[in-house]
Amino acid sequence: QEEYDRLRTLSYPQTNVFIICFSIASPPSYENVKHKWYPEVCHHCPSVPILLVGTKKDLRNNPETMKRLKEQNQAPITTQQGISLSKQIRAVKYLECSALNQEGIKDVFTEAVRAVLNPVPAKPKKPCVLL
Repeated sequence: QEEYDRLRTLSYPQTNVFIICFSIASPPSYENVKHKWYPEVCHHCPSVPILLVGTKKDLRNNPETMKRLKEQNQAPITTQQGISLSKQIRAVKYLECSALNQEGIKDVFTEAVRAVLNPVPAKPKKPCVLL
């Protein structure tokens, strides 16, 4: 794992956009965005745009998934939680998709290209005022 961590970061300098994904059906993967992926990306490439993507959208209302998560005192990640996290990590966009249903997949790639070609201008930093 440590070797993979080192190798992965070698590709970061050539990155134009990061797509950080988590599974809507896995609260631990959602937490990993905050505690692993965002800090790593932010450390190595603080000015590169980030898209946050909730995957496996089809499992959000899946009875088996809901039952399994309930047994662990968990629940699927809501759209609002995804939006909230995207704001916390200053992602340019939050999207949800389902590879199984082919829902939202093209949007992820469209928004990734848009984030590179039409970057959101950085907010000017407020100057320090001395009185």
